[in-house]
Amino acid sequence: MANLLYVDNSNVWIEGMHVSAASKGHAPDVWAAAKNKICDYDWKLDFGKLFEFAGGKGDVKRAALFGSRPPKNDSVWIAAERQGFEVIVYDRNVANHEKKIDTDIVATMISDSYELLKIGEDEVTLVSGDADYVPAIEKLKKRGIPVHVVFWGHASKELRDVATRFISLDPYLNHLSR
Repeated sequence: MANLLYVDNSNVWIEGMHVSAASKGHAPDVWAAAKNKICDYDWKLDFGKLFEFAGGKGDVKRAALFGSRPPKNDSVWIAAERQGFEVIVYDRNVANHEKKIDTDIVATMISDSYELLKIGEDEVTLVSGDADYVPAIEKLKKRGIPVHVVFWGHASKELRDVATRFISLDPYLNHLSR
């Protein structure tokens, strides 16, 4: 069985900083950390460990990491590519907001489900916590494609419920750190 892995970089990284902040006592819980934008900026995500963890034990047919274009001196995307991810970046809009990421992840998952995925043999893993992905997951599951969601425990309840399987990253916070 092969896995097709899709990662919303900003989502997993920012929310990971909230989880880390709460775990270090900088906020009473992750909800307060997120609401008040309390982040542990020392926490860094290890892409190799994320790839191994979310990619599963089998063959990874595709691993795509989506995010905003970093500053020219930032090596985060180079590190991700070295760890096996195809990196897909978009420029931020004029208000410096991230755009196109969620819609491209959905479009790519659906496209890959027809072009790369073998129904009955392969599965999809999404690393994100937004309820925006629920309709895409429902459509993939309707076609008989298992869709696992790997994210922090405070992921959208609707997303956790629709997933074939939900795996919380919370117990692995330290393991996923670099």
